[in-house]
Amino acid sequence: MPDGGNPIGEILVRGTGIGVRHGRRTVLQNVDIQVSRGEIVTLIGPNGSGKTTLVRALLELETPESGAVHRTDGITVGYTPQQLTVDRTLPLDVRRFLEMSGVTDPEALATILADVGARDVLRQEIRMLSGGEMKRVLLARALLREPDLLVLDEPTANVDVHGQVEFYELIRRIRDERQCGILLVSHDLHLVMSATDRVICLNGHVCCSGLPGDVSTDPAYLELFGEAASAVAVYAHDHDHHHA
Repeated sequence: MPDGGNPIGEILVRGTGIGVRHGRRTVLQNVDIQVSRGEIVTLIGPNGSGKTTLVRALLELETPESGAVHRTDGITVGYTPQQLTVDRTLPLDVRRFLEMSGVTDPEALATILADVGARDVLRQEIRMLSGGEMKRVLLARALLREPDLLVLDEPTANVDVHGQVEFYELIRRIRDERQCGILLVSHDLHLVMSATDRVICLNGHVCCSGLPGDVSTDPAYLELFGEAASAVAVYAHDHDHHHA
């Protein structure tokens, strides 16, 4: 069970003692992390804290210098990057972009866009999408893989506060309906702390981890984020259901 007492399933990915160096700089040191089916784990930390590097190590896109990564055999991973740069001269619409996932059934594409709240963008060109619409299209593309583990790197960057609230509610709904594990990466404190089951605070190493309410009062967290941390209100996510 997670710290909040909600039953969860199998561990989907686990990193133990992860250490990464880029040249002479130590990016990560002795980091332990795991994500299980049915839970949302949020990785927070300032810019340069190693969040994306840790994600790359967990996705086996980067080989750590020390430690080990274990992913459960046979699981499917869906991933949305921090950003996607598209040549503005490229005539690429959302339908064709989604078809690159290997799914070409028009009904399936329309359904997944409706599921993420982007029903009307199928025929729009990628370059014309707003920041919030692009985030939802990237999420739709990841969900077309029917992932066991969904990894979202800065999914609400460049999205206004109202859009962030809606996006985090969507993420919780996806977890509840699909029973996948979700690793959410963010450097924003507002709202994200209330959208998760477990928080890991990273700054090259794990500063603290646990329930959002516990982390938000941890001295290491307060020291790392200073005044911004004290301004964060962590809202309780009351559960009247089970995730698994």
